[in-house]
Amino acid sequence: MAFTQQFFTADSHFGHQLMLKFRPFSTVDEMDEHLIDVWNAVVRPDDIVWHLGDFSCHDEARTKEIFQRLQGRKRLILGNHDLHADGKPRKSIRGLAWDQPPTHYAETKIDGDRIILHHYAMRTWSASCHGSWHLYGHSHGRLPAYGRSRDCGVDCPDTGYAPMTFQQLTAGMRDAEVVA
Repeated sequence: MAFTQQFFTADSHFGHQLMLKFRPFSTVDEMDEHLIDVWNAVVRPDDIVWHLGDFSCHDEARTKEIFQRLQGRKRLILGNHDLHADGKPRKSIRGLAWDQPPTHYAETKIDGDRIILHHYAMRTWSASCHGSWHLYGHSHGRLPAYGRSRDCGVDCPDTGYAPMTFQQLTAGMRDAEVVA
């Protein structure tokens, strides 16, 4: 049996026309297909993928079709584009077969490392003074890493638009200053 891995990504913005201004694709369909292809190139069916917000801007049917094509057990940290103005998840997001109910915040552990997950970057986070890690999205690669905190979104130069493992995301950050 293959070892199940955890992957992290954010801000896929499937179907979001505005993303074409910042990404090297001619059409939304081309962008969507590339994001699906690179996701499925690294994620296996039993792997866990934490998506840290802004999953899709498509309607319910197209969002569901894309979701079903993506490998892995998908978990969502809600982002601003996943929500209605009242703060509740959009119907196209609620109706998907998430591995866990979507939430605004989560924590996970990998090899003893505590990882705090949120759509938005935080200056301090739970147990940051004790060496925990913080992964976020929303900033589309525009915020530099801070201590043991970093953007894991598809627009970060080192992600190649694909989900990455915790080890890949934190390579070179092990000696980062612990944030008080």
